[in-house]
Amino acid sequence: MKTALFYHKDCTLHDMGEGHPESPMRLQAIMDRLEHAGILQEVDLVEPQETDRDKIIRVHPSRYVEQLENLNPDKGRIMVDPDTALMRHSLRAAYLAAGSAVEAANMVLSGQANTAFCAVRPPGHHAERSKSMGFCFFNNIAIAARHAMDFHGLERIAIVDFDVHQGNGTVDIFQDDPRVLFCSSFEYPLYPFSHHAVDRPNIINTPLDAHTRGLQFRRSVERDWLARLQDHRPQLILISAGFDAHKKDPLAHLELEERDYRWITRLLMDVARVYSNGRIVSILEGGYNLNALSASVEAHMEGLMGN
Repeated sequence: MKTALFYHKDCTLHDMGEGHPESPMRLQAIMDRLEHAGILQEVDLVEPQETDRDKIIRVHPSRYVEQLENLNPDKGRIMVDPDTALMRHSLRAAYLAAGSAVEAANMVLSGQANTAFCAVRPPGHHAERSKSMGFCFFNNIAIAARHAMDFHGLERIAIVDFDVHQGNGTVDIFQDDPRVLFCSSFEYPLYPFSHHAVDRPNIINTPLDAHTRGLQFRRSVERDWLARLQDHRPQLILISAGFDAHKKDPLAHLELEERDYRWITRLLMDVARVYSNGRIVSILEGGYNLNALSASVEAHMEGLMGN
């Protein structure tokens, strides 16, 4: 089994200011942890390129992309929404993050790797078609999914999102596309306070009460997701891998641990072996306690590597 890890140092140049939880240190903590654990020596480390604009506008309207490009400041920061700041390196990082997602899909679908993890920022799952939100400019996982369908001809994709915040942007983009099954677990009530009640056959929302622990999380996933994933028979599984449901994360109140992330990864690997030729692409979303984040990514990587 071969696993690819996508990382570009320029994703750390995007900086929304001192004290902002979505900080460049997130990626540094992850890469340091994976190096110390010996994982970097066992994977194919890939430096991605920026994606081209055409792939972005298959998901986001060109006027939205142009608006961000026109706002891009030479110095200082511009708040594009209450949570998200744009500075001169932000779009470079955003295009690299989207490029990582596209290249990872290409690599897995061409058989060059079985699984891939994109250690990227800014994250993407809150970005709606025409709206930045929650630290996100472009919806990386949606861009990867649309690319897999448009360029590789896939007809059935599953997107699984275990970030503590619901992936409202992904719902906004795919709620009317039956080719994409979206399964999302999240603390409720909690940001983003939208799309929680979307009633579509391809949208599976799994709200969790504050202080939910690993066992209840696992039971909820098995109850809500497994049969739907089996019925959908995805040709590719994409993971919005947020690690802010960890019990040490400062932005929420769930109580997952590293072993729970290893468990959900192995569960999805089992589904992928049956329906997807073992093909999984995982893309980093949230996680804001650096120690908990890096340890959880290590557990996730071990699962993706088949360990």
